Order: sequence, then C-alpha cells, then structure tokens
Amino acid sequence: MLYDVVSAYTLVIGDEDGPPTVSVHPTAHDAWRALDREVRARCRMWPRPRRVVDPEAAARLADAWRASDRECRFWQIRPHQLPVMLPATGRRALATSR
Repeated sequence: MLYDVVSAYTLVIGDEDGPPTVSVHPTAHDAWRALDREVRARCRMWPRPRRVVDPEAAARLADAWRASDRECRFWQIRPHQLPVMLPATGRRALATSR
C-alpha cells in the first residue's frame, strides 16, 4: 500500500448561543472564507461581496467579534496533514503467452 499526505483545515467557532460549529475544509482559503461568513452571520452583517477573502481581514473581524465577549466567544483555524492509504489501482498486467 502506498501512502499520501492530504492537507485539511478545521474551523471551530462558538459562543454562548449553543454548541460550537466545527467544519473541515480542503484549503486554507476555504477555511478563512468560512470564518468570515460565520462571523458575519453571527453579527447579522451583510455577506461579503464575491471577492477574495483576505485572511488578515477575516482574523481582524473574528478578533473584534470575540473581543466583545471574551468569556464566551472563540474561534480557531487549525491545519492538519492526514496520511491517506492509497490502494494500488493499476498493476502491471501479466504477460500472456502466444
């Protein structure tokens, strides 16, 4: 069996309104976009227009959201590298005799 490494990013965000929200994303860009979207939804802000989300701007927005209630609000984005077992999909065909 062959092994490959797959990157994944988890976003954990929560406040006093219920259990934390946990999501898994294939790229860092998707995780930062999800953080921006979650914070804007929790603050009842307008969704960001369709454009590239800047990680620093998303972090500033999330930090400002968290600062208003540090005892109950939190967020975290974590990168992971997951080893994945790959089956041998193409094996050399046996030579047939003529």
